[in-house]
Amino acid sequence: MTLRRLLTGLIGVPLFLILVLFAVANRQSVVVGFDPFSPEAPVLAAPALPLFAVILAAVMLGVVIGGSASWFRQGKWRKEAKTRRAEVSKLEAETERAHREAAAARQALALPAPRREAA
Repeated sequence: MTLRRLLTGLIGVPLFLILVLFAVANRQSVVVGFDPFSPEAPVLAAPALPLFAVILAAVMLGVVIGGSASWFRQGKWRKEAKTRRAEVSKLEAETERAHREAAAARQALALPAPRREAA
C-alpha cells in the first residue's frame, strides 16, 4: 500500500463521513435572499435549498475564488521561472559548446606519440 493511499484512507474517509453527517444534520430548507431591503420577501432569491447545500456551495466557491486569486498573484513568479529556465538552457548549450571546442583545441595541440626505433 502506497503512502498516498494510506493518507487518503486516514484523511479522506473520516472527512467524507463528517461531510455526510453534516449533510444529514442540516437537511432543512432555507431561502437565500440577495435583497437587503425586504428580507421577508426578497425579490432576488435563490430557490429553497437544503442548508448543507448552501454551505458547501459557499465553501466550494470560496476555494475556487481563493485558488484563482493565488494563481493570478503567482503569475509573475511563473513568468520569472520560465525566463530563468530558458536562460539556463542557453547557458548549458553554450557551456557544452565551449567544452567541445576546448577538447578539440587540446587534441590539436597534443604532441605526437614518440616513435620507437627498431634496434
